[in-house]
Amino acid sequence: MLPLSLMRNSHEPPPQISSVSSLNRTEMKQCNIFQGTWVHNPQEPYYNNETCSWIIDQQNCLKFGRPDRGYQHWRWKPDECELPFFNATEFLNLVRGKKMAFVGDSVGRNQMQSLLCLLSHVSQPEDISHRHSKNVVYFKRYFYADYNFTLGNFWSPFFVRASDADPSGHSYNSIMRLYLDDADEAWASKVGNFDIVIISAGQWFFRPLMFYEKGQLVGCNMCRMENVTDLGFYYGYGMAFRTAFGTLINHERYKGVTFFRTFSPAHFEHGDWNKGGKCVRTKPYTKEEMIQMKEMDFWYVMETYRTQVKEFREAQKDATKRGIKFLMMDTTEIMLLRPDGHPNNYGHSKDKNVTLNDCVHWCLPGPVDTWNEFLLYMLNKEIQPSYSSKLERIF
Repeated sequence: MLPLSLMRNSHEPPPQISSVSSLNRTEMKQCNIFQGTWVHNPQEPYYNNETCSWIIDQQNCLKFGRPDRGYQHWRWKPDECELPFFNATEFLNLVRGKKMAFVGDSVGRNQMQSLLCLLSHVSQPEDISHRHSKNVVYFKRYFYADYNFTLGNFWSPFFVRASDADPSGHSYNSIMRLYLDDADEAWASKVGNFDIVIISAGQWFFRPLMFYEKGQLVGCNMCRMENVTDLGFYYGYGMAFRTAFGTLINHERYKGVTFFRTFSPAHFEHGDWNKGGKCVRTKPYTKEEMIQMKEMDFWYVMETYRTQVKEFREAQKDATKRGIKFLMMDTTEIMLLRPDGHPNNYGHSKDKNVTLNDCVHWCLPGPVDTWNEFLLYMLNKEIQPSYSSKLERIF
């Protein structure tokens, strides 16, 4: 059976959505913001491709001619409360003097670009990436001088050390080596300077991979090699998260708040991304559609989710013992309902001026903006300035 939360009707008449920017702390304690329904919202999005210059071509669906706008007019409504609208001033005041980093793959970077847009009507940052890395495409840093706030991104789609196993070089289909017990120094060596980390990863683990532990080959995923055990995708995925969480917990300098955002599902239909698969839907799934679709269409999503959440729960226990905050942004089922929110072919590759079928990333503006509404809500709950003693314990 599908999870009960997937059985709700996404197209029920919308309740009244409050414009209140924040909830009191009693309401926050009582509300599960990740259990709810997508409801129609006639209001215009927070920004568009003309008001925000931070949208990259890969997710700029408006710039490249997406004809429909319906995907911009759905808002997440928790069952037990209202999710406050994003308030850029409130967010920037909460993170004043702090450093925040997104660690993971390009979907995490997708969320960071959404955040840049959401903040842009209040404050524009300076791009200081060149001061910290030679690779300014994958490692970004932005500085908000008015708030002494740094926002960064560490590109590390596997969290652990990785290298190409194919002597001919890297390609989308080439096999890679993952050293599952060795964190990627690209982020692990720098994360100690940050106060808030949002960590997420997913799609890269579906490719052919060779798994190493203690320097020895222990198995693989889809490698089709003689005398090498195929341990499957979930093995490497779980172990990589175990290493990443352990690195944050045991880091000698990192004592910040960690937000783990759960797996973001893709919505290719009628084939994979390179085999004609597309995502042409223009509305969220309804309850009826979800019931009619076979459970097998979702099992890999939920198994991926369960794999990472299992590792998170174990890590959270260790983190709590050490007085470190580990929080989960539970977005998998929420985003599974949104096949309409992807660029499909209304986006351009970051390297070439060509279209591609992208049912992994999310249009900006679009449903990914909800993740930053969640982020603000959770930050407000954990580090509200009026609770100074709690703030000191966290940071």
